[in-house]
Amino acid sequence: MFKRIALITNSHAAEIAETLAGVVKLLQARRIDIVLDEGCVRLLPGSGLESAPPEQLPGGCDLAIAIGGDGTMLRAARLLADCNVPLLGINRGRLGFLADIPAHSVDSELQQILDGEFVEDERFLLHCRLERNGELLLESDALNDVIVQKWHIARLIEMETYVNGKLLHSQRADGMIVSSPTGSTAYAMSGGGPILHPTLNAIVLVPICPHTLSNRPIVIDGDSVVEIVVGTPGIDRALLTCDGETRSELQTRDRVIVRKKDKRIRLIHPPDHDHFSILRAKLHWG
Repeated sequence: MFKRIALITNSHAAEIAETLAGVVKLLQARRIDIVLDEGCVRLLPGSGLESAPPEQLPGGCDLAIAIGGDGTMLRAARLLADCNVPLLGINRGRLGFLADIPAHSVDSELQQILDGEFVEDERFLLHCRLERNGELLLESDALNDVIVQKWHIARLIEMETYVNGKLLHSQRADGMIVSSPTGSTAYAMSGGGPILHPTLNAIVLVPICPHTLSNRPIVIDGDSVVEIVVGTPGIDRALLTCDGETRSELQTRDRVIVRKKDKRIRLIHPPDHDHFSILRAKLHWG
């Protein structure tokens, strides 16, 4: 079923190298072609396996396997966002909401998946544009969230938030989280936002420590266009991050425009995958 598989990691930990070596051995035993990303090459020096830079990695592959934590999965999802290549995650991190194959059962569960026994679901990504004085500065994708937040000064930032061109609110806060359903169990949840089922067509807006205590998280239609206008005077006050990676420093009147990306990421799970079971296990619900 899968003939050519890309392996992705962004960690240098010894346990990652151990798991990676085991996955390579299993794939080679099944005569599956392997392509390593730069992180995997560093962990397997002299392997003789094919490698590719990030922009070329998905080409010709019919599956990608990310080995690490959810951060590795987020990076892999952005790499694959335009390629329609399904993504599987092996968890060597902490929570593992996205990377849902535990390290202790890699062999058995990976064998099942390679035999065609798996479930697949699609998640939408967010697409972000940063405009300054009418000019496009950057574009970026995010599987979890796009965040405007204060930087290294203990002062609130000022923002106006619009939904489909209509003013939602003007506020002073530590920032604003624009989250997909997938990201609703990440930073948005820490900020008091609701947990959304990943199949929902919805976006959640979560203010970070708003000065107006009645300013609460709000869920909007997933096809909405969200625009955040920075009103904070001065520089070195606000940052734009996508999936936790800093994309740009923000200036007064910068416009951050977020909407659903027109392509989705396909996630592969073991056949017994159950989203509610993952929530119970990871959040320690009874």
